[in-house]
Amino acid sequence: MKLISRASYEMVAGATGSPYDYPLSSRFDENDAILVMDKVLIPWENVLIYRDFDRCRRWTMEGGFARMYPLQACVRLAVKLDFITALLKRSLECTGTLEFRGVQADLGEVVAWRNMFWALSDSMCSEATPWVNGAYLPDHAALQTYRVMAPMAYAKIKNIIERNVTSGLIYLPSSARDLNNPQIDQYLAKYVRGSNGMDHVERIKILKLMWDAIGSEFGGRHELYEINYSGSQDEIRLQCLRQAQSSGNMDKMMAMVDRCLSEYDQHGWTVPHLHNNSDINILDKLLK
Repeated sequence: MKLISRASYEMVAGATGSPYDYPLSSRFDENDAILVMDKVLIPWENVLIYRDFDRCRRWTMEGGFARMYPLQACVRLAVKLDFITALLKRSLECTGTLEFRGVQADLGEVVAWRNMFWALSDSMCSEATPWVNGAYLPDHAALQTYRVMAPMAYAKIKNIIERNVTSGLIYLPSSARDLNNPQIDQYLAKYVRGSNGMDHVERIKILKLMWDAIGSEFGGRHELYEINYSGSQDEIRLQCLRQAQSSGNMDKMMAMVDRCLSEYDQHGWTVPHLHNNSDINILDKLLK
């Protein structure tokens, strides 16, 4: 059995920097790897399915996996957005742009994205449906909505951060070692200080954290992860459509449109509770 790993962001952070430089890469890197099993003995008690294609096809739905994993994923993303939202606000305090109207509007949009995923996770639980043995499955409509919206949200939020924090993300020294060099530190204290009395050490610390969250290899990996976590972009949308059809929600929506269409024709209203405007219509009077 072999594990073939990509480069470790944690190792790179430790070899070239410090926790001050890479506060997230240094402790949260998930070292993705390729697992190769060549003539490996798997104990039968660890085998779930053996040479049963139909069971392999059905297990994600019948085993609850397809309904369970989006709940933990949505909560995980919502917590991450708690962190990203607050870090964006702190970063804008560093750069002195938080009072600008447009910047506040963009921060408000990030808050709205954060609120939406907490609302979806709440809905998954509060609208859960009975399953087997007293267990419940998360609400299907809410989890399908999460799967479609999450990739769009994370890419949009990253773009908002880049547009508003701008060069503050890279207007930084390469290492905490520069702060320990008196000749360099005196210039950093003068030219890299934050707004509203924030010193350079605090500003650099905050913006390095933001860069590690969205711009470093670690941050880039997380963006790729969120965009593709739920699978094919087309397929997750098709599944959202199929869920609306199979649950009857699409029929209910179509019935609403049909009811609206049935209440009028080319001659006017066709239902008794709505009154035609023949008594006040100016064009009709001119044509008489």
